[in-house]
Amino acid sequence: MALEEFLESKKVWHRFIEKPETVHTADASKVSGVDLNQLTKNLIGATSEGKYVLLIVPGNRRVDLKKASRVLGTKNVSLIPFAQAESISGYPPGGTPSVGHKTPLSVIVDESLLKNETIFCGGGTRDKILELKTRDVVSLNNAMAGDLTE
Repeated sequence: MALEEFLESKKVWHRFIEKPETVHTADASKVSGVDLNQLTKNLIGATSEGKYVLLIVPGNRRVDLKKASRVLGTKNVSLIPFAQAESISGYPPGGTPSVGHKTPLSVIVDESLLKNETIFCGGGTRDKILELKTRDVVSLNNAMAGDLTE
């Protein structure tokens, strides 16, 4: 199911923003004018037990994998290489949204994002950004919130 169809089927408010194609969050922020604090990195990881996880962090911060491991209650979390991440999420790096993934994922949202009414993420392709209500990202993913950044 396409991302837009998924969002409409869940009846959640959303807005797509067209932009030039980018891969990195900082570049997407520059070309779109979206504040890097509100534009998320959506990083696919795996726990030491082999379960996939989505780590949603502000674009201006770096993920701390030790903190992510603690939030998940696992020994270790490692990031999945870009080439493999697309086969798990169903979306290309730089276009990975915060919701609607091909593979079921445990999701952790960095707690600093919860202060925002909306957040922006990959829009399913590298030439779109998706704006969603933060509470919808949490509820659609049954996400946990925690301190995930350095």
